[in-house]
Amino acid sequence: MARWKIPGIAGRPRFTSRATVLVLVLCSLVAILAYPTRQFIAQRSEINAQRAKAERATQQVERLGRERARWQDPAFVMAQARERLHYALPGETPFVSIDPSPPAAQPAPGVVAAGPAARAGVPWYTSVWGSVALADSPPVAAAAPPVTVPAAAPTTAQPTAPAPAPR
Repeated sequence: MARWKIPGIAGRPRFTSRATVLVLVLCSLVAILAYPTRQFIAQRSEINAQRAKAERATQQVERLGRERARWQDPAFVMAQARERLHYALPGETPFVSIDPSPPAAQPAPGVVAAGPAARAGVPWYTSVWGSVALADSPPVAAAAPPVTVPAAAPTTAQPTAPAPAPR
């Protein structure tokens, strides 16, 4: 098979030694600068995060300074005492309004609710005292509704047996 030869190209190598050295220098520069560049970018993001944190702290200091200035005003202190502590000035009658709506499903007085969910808002000593009160006097059965007797009907008295004494 006959090869065509182009004058001037056939005897030249594909990469010269200069090109090889240049590629090696560029690769080593990339390898040398990769880690510091990554550190630089990470430090820039950390600096930005610290600046944002400092800005939030400055805003909080300003907010607390404004709040402190408000507490220096005697009228504000008086208003807060009246609102939070229910204080009243001499000659005033303080009122506390209570929500008139009935609470949802509360047990009857003297009855101890069972289970931890039922006693969630009740202190432990209240449930202990409720159990002592319940043990002292057992719950009374619900009374039967009163019976009305027509006036025309004769009534006969039935003897009743005495109730057993509690143990």
